[in-house]
Amino acid sequence: MNIEPLTPAIGATILDVDLGSVSPGLIDDLRAALLKYKVLFFRDQAITPEQHIRFAHQFGELEIHPATPNDQNNREILHIAHGPKSRGSENFWHSDVTWREQPSLGSILRARKVPPVGGDTLFANMALAYERLSGPTRDRIHNLVAVHDIARVFAKRLNKAPEELHELYPPMEHPVVRTHPETGERVVYVNGAFTSHIKGMDSAESDALLDERYKSAWNPEVQCRFRWEVDSIAFWDNRACPPFAASDYFPQEGELERVTIAGDTPTLDDAAYTTSPEQRSMRLLPI
Repeated sequence: MNIEPLTPAIGATILDVDLGSVSPGLIDDLRAALLKYKVLFFRDQAITPEQHIRFAHQFGELEIHPATPNDQNNREILHIAHGPKSRGSENFWHSDVTWREQPSLGSILRARKVPPVGGDTLFANMALAYERLSGPTRDRIHNLVAVHDIARVFAKRLNKAPEELHELYPPMEHPVVRTHPETGERVVYVNGAFTSHIKGMDSAESDALLDERYKSAWNPEVQCRFRWEVDSIAFWDNRACPPFAASDYFPQEGELERVTIAGDTPTLDDAAYTTSPEQRSMRLLPI
């Protein structure tokens, strides 16, 4: 296995591996690389759906998304397809399934069909974004709690009333700043898809604060950008690395398949706080 970093802040391409046949030692190496680089990219991985599921399962239990049809084979795979009748709608910074009590550890996304140009996905290092906040801003958001609601996105997509969705998936409360359970880093953990408001704060103040924190991902110096090819795979740490799927290729077609690994309950653990040498060197000017 060889590693080529994409940017100083985030992302690496993994070379000379076949994800259809991986050893326990390689899984350990990939897990370590995921924690360091936040998102890993692979090319030319012509794996079967079963191999996709088997590879993901070596990192933990897998989720089944509520948008997956009940009669679908391999229900661990979420199919994402856009084209002339379906413009992509994932073109904002978001973290997957933060409406769960235990949001996902990570997602493994494979491209089956790609447009001739466009459709790139961007990723942001939200641990580095936290480190680049000013001291007063970090103090202000410390110990705040945000509410995450599935209905903000999936009421319309699934044609269900919010109350119906809330019977199965009630709104969840997570810290605005969470501790990464494996690295000890602090991560800005709100997203424009599912975060509805800050608990105990009036709506105007909550909206303003959330808007500021969403912009933490906007700085190109905490981002990387990936151009898809058929059989490319992106594997990102959903606890610290939100994606932004550019929807600039309409009406061209794109088809992807995602398998998601179950995670843990987000917490803020002050005793566990740590930063990497790379983060400390990249703090530069606070934002």
